[in-house]
Amino acid sequence: MRKKEREIKDKAVLDELLMRARVCRIGLYDGQWPYVVPVNMGYAAGRIFFHSSRKGKKMEILRDNPRVCFELDSDVEIVTGERPCDYTTYYKSIIGFGTAVLVEDEAEKIEALRIIMRRHGGPVEGFRPEVVPVTAVVRIDIERMTGKANPPYDEWN
Repeated sequence: MRKKEREIKDKAVLDELLMRARVCRIGLYDGQWPYVVPVNMGYAAGRIFFHSSRKGKKMEILRDNPRVCFELDSDVEIVTGERPCDYTTYYKSIIGFGTAVLVEDEAEKIEALRIIMRRHGGPVEGFRPEVVPVTAVVRIDIERMTGKANPPYDEWN
């Protein structure tokens, strides 16, 4: 990381940012081109969860190459100034890497859907039995991640 003073090293702070995030951008690679897609997500126990159709480009790529990069950010604010070089952006962000796993076990899948729904303030019961089997649920097992903030973490109120 170029600006070390902006690095977030505290695991509890990284977890808190992951718990607050609603959208995560997933970076995939199809062997020829990178592909980035935003997903609604939930986070629990060191894992990111999202749901999807079982069909489509994202799922095709994940089946062939489950290694992913992810990015999320929060508290983004453009700070203006009198001159162009006085502008900056305040933010908190995480970039990480992991392995995507298609969740097949029904109990784990329903719990993952509950994690996602809790994050978005929705109901966690009443999933339609005919929908769950045809919904893809993906778990990203996080291998490593870094956080960064401007202003730096030690300046937060």
